[in-house]
Amino acid sequence: MSAIFKKLIRPLLFRLDAETAHEIGIHALRVGLAPGPLGTIFGREPDSHGFGGIKRFGLDFTNPLGIAAGFDKNGIVVNQLASLGFGFVEVGTVTLKPQPGNEKPRLFRLAKDKALLNRLGFNNEGAEVLAERLRSLKRKCVVAVNIGRNKDVPNELAVENYLAVFEKVRSVADYITVNISSPNTPGLRDLQRSESVEELLSALMARNQESNPLPLLVKIAPDLTDAEIDSIVDVSLRIGIEGIIATNTTVSREGLKTPGADGLGTGGISGRPLTRRSTEVIRKIYRHSRGKMPIIGVGGIFTAQDAFDKIAAGASLLQAYTGFIYSGPGFATEINSGLRSILSERGFRHIDEAVGSEAGV
Repeated sequence: MSAIFKKLIRPLLFRLDAETAHEIGIHALRVGLAPGPLGTIFGREPDSHGFGGIKRFGLDFTNPLGIAAGFDKNGIVVNQLASLGFGFVEVGTVTLKPQPGNEKPRLFRLAKDKALLNRLGFNNEGAEVLAERLRSLKRKCVVAVNIGRNKDVPNELAVENYLAVFEKVRSVADYITVNISSPNTPGLRDLQRSESVEELLSALMARNQESNPLPLLVKIAPDLTDAEIDSIVDVSLRIGIEGIIATNTTVSREGLKTPGADGLGTGGISGRPLTRRSTEVIRKIYRHSRGKMPIIGVGGIFTAQDAFDKIAAGASLLQAYTGFIYSGPGFATEINSGLRSILSERGFRHIDEAVGSEAGV
């Protein structure tokens, strides 16, 4: 399946601009269009790949690999992604009010870097539409909702905006991720500062506890200093945040090889340039929390070894996006099968034994 995609389908899609190709991919998944043997898999339950039961945040995961927020912003192809082998799907980022996002073009491939540059700007149909769509879905996997603030809302009113979107989606989410790390909404990353992040997360935690609390996670940037990471970990542990997603896209342009990449303008880079840094951040969080803070590792996963490296650094679950774009519909199955093989070869009977095994704690 992977070979067919890389030789035949990817070259055709990569002739189109990145956002158009993405929209075609979403549409193909939604209507079940697929070549050859792939067309027979829609409707399947996600495969455990021999991982056994994986319990995180009080939730049961079929396998450790999820699709990161940003791929299915509006919750259109959740079950189709599960059928491709993803153990969980994080939809969004969703905002209270629908918004078109930034001007196009706003999504670019950096092919020589196996990367994407995006400045989409939380384009989505809004929390009410997403909630209604998920409410009517007979879901096949854990479904998370990633929430952010509207572009026209200043940070002074961010808490109120986040609380409002939280209320809209809480009843349809298995867990909720608070996105304060996208570089594409002006000022959003300022919410990662110690006093701001504590105010926001404390307010959300208080509201969460009022009725049927669910796991609340926070997604952070890879461009934070060690001190800033430590501060967010300390705040999260103190107020009871269930986990940290590490990491979002990077604004760094260091080491890019794709011609013309520096001239594409602002935005966050995902994919292979992020592999090492995201793993470093995972290890930093794991060490600082002494393994007490569950981590979802995301950033530059293209191979089973990449996945294992993040597990060994301290991640207890994984997410991918850009690796899926470059590798095609067989991606989740290949990563999960390969990761299971690596765990077995290294003598780990369960993935839990491997979490943080090379973090140096």
